[in-house]
Amino acid sequence: MTLDMAAGRWRGGLGQLARLAGAALVGTALLLPAASPVRAGSVTFGRPEAQATYERGITFTVPITADGPLERVEIRLRYPGSLGPYIAEIPPPHPVSGTLTYQLDTTGGGHLMPNTPIEATWAAFPAGADEPVLSAPVSVRYEDTSQDWRSLEGDLVTVHWYKGDEAFARRALEIGDRAVQETADLLGVTETEPIDFFIYGDEASFRTALGPGRRENIAGTAHANIRTLFALITPRQVGESWVGIVIPHELVHLVFDTAVENPYRFPPRWFNEGLAVYLSEGYGPGDRNAVADAVDSGDLLPLTALTGQFPTAFEKTALAYSESVSAIDHLVRISDRDTLLRLIASYRDGLTDDEAFTRALGVDLAAFQASWLDELGAEEPQPYGPVPNPPGPVPPGWDAPVEGQPTAVPGATPGAATTRPGATPVASSPGDGAGSGRGADGGLVLAAVAAVVVVVLVGLLLARRRTALP
Repeated sequence: MTLDMAAGRWRGGLGQLARLAGAALVGTALLLPAASPVRAGSVTFGRPEAQATYERGITFTVPITADGPLERVEIRLRYPGSLGPYIAEIPPPHPVSGTLTYQLDTTGGGHLMPNTPIEATWAAFPAGADEPVLSAPVSVRYEDTSQDWRSLEGDLVTVHWYKGDEAFARRALEIGDRAVQETADLLGVTETEPIDFFIYGDEASFRTALGPGRRENIAGTAHANIRTLFALITPRQVGESWVGIVIPHELVHLVFDTAVENPYRFPPRWFNEGLAVYLSEGYGPGDRNAVADAVDSGDLLPLTALTGQFPTAFEKTALAYSESVSAIDHLVRISDRDTLLRLIASYRDGLTDDEAFTRALGVDLAAFQASWLDELGAEEPQPYGPVPNPPGPVPPGWDAPVEGQPTAVPGATPGAATTRPGATPVASSPGDGAGSGRGADGGLVLAAVAAVVVVVLVGLLLARRRTALP
């Protein structure tokens, strides 16, 4: 065989090898599973229903019929004031037609305040569908059915009571309507949404309505999201002076919520509670003495410590209210009503404390607090809370390298395996190999396909050679 003949046969063999490789790749592609479209089944909901049982829960049901499998079924519960629905997944029915049921537990940690309305919508996701099928919405109100309630309607407030005569309820209604109107006029808002006022005549029923974890000294509470006020007032107490304070106090909260409502944040608690005390009873001698005593003893709490929940100890809770109304009194005296309205309007825009105070008063919250403390003759309170532990002594030899051990992994950059405290870890970008699981999986797939091609080609060549041998 001449050199030219050998070269021609070799080139021919390479051509055949290329054609065989192409055929092998096509065969490999044909072996890969092809995705086939799945037709989405149709779903039909019947009429949804909801049944509330006080102190137990709410049962939601809906009939459903589907002509195909369902990937997911859920119920969407929307509460007053929520930014979005609460979603609970429901096991799909087997067979796919029947009645769906969801039980909302309102006991223990799931406690729900009476007079809370809830809207529920069911959603079913058929297999292969892009969008869920929704049921018609159903609304239910969780009500206290343990009492035989009577109602008396005013301008904006509706009083509900079960102990005492109509004169008792009318007295509470007059206080409530007047408090809402006066507060709305002061804060420059217009109230149009009705307010429900439930008066409990016995403590056991009142505590049950409020739920577990409530403080025992609470005589009234307002819930702006459901526009409802709850108070513990017996018929013989309606003429007492504190009733004319607790009702306006709680209703101020509802009007204040209307004035500052925004989807971003709520004003600090001391501002809300201080304004309620200031408008319902003023900055009286009791609160003044409590603040003065705290200044003398060094127990005064900074306003920055009263932005959230107040302290749970009774003495510090009372002091928190006294300091709050003291700060509001200071704000009103160093400025005017227009400044107060500007501050409330600033919070309605969702600004931070510093931004709101700077816009309304020209100084941030720290400067306002310093002005308040200076008028009281108090030094700036020392902050309380967790602090970092001081660095301690290191035992001899702990910071020295161990003999015979490398200080770094061979081939690695010293210190690369340890992230410096406070440093931002650098994430590997796609394609870096170790940092991208998706890239690693793609490489394995290509390697596997290449291995299959090589095996097929080798097998075909060996078979061809055996066929060519005499």
